[in-house]
Amino acid sequence: MITENGVETAFSAADDKAVVLAGDYLNKLSGEAIERECKTKLESGVKELVVDFSQTEIINSIGISILLGVIDTAANSGAKVVFSDLNEESAELFEMLGLTKHVEVVKS
Repeated sequence: MITENGVETAFSAADDKAVVLAGDYLNKLSGEAIERECKTKLESGVKELVVDFSQTEIINSIGISILLGVIDTAANSGAKVVFSDLNEESAELFEMLGLTKHVEVVKS
């Protein structure tokens, strides 16, 4: 992975997929960095955006709001959003809030 916009990312040109690492705490600051990186990847033509939550322990309400914006931006770009490696609490929260209706959730 490389660090861009303060966020670790990986890109696979072969399958038009980018992986963005969410980090350990998804709040306003880290969320805005993730949002910038996701928008950059979508503008470059990525068709699948994977947000990797493997290191994420806490997601606050602003982080959730920013993720909703990423989902909306991706949908408007015709791209798919995938959330990977959510911990149990985050998976339950996303399910309760309805985010899982708009993204694919996977374990890697």
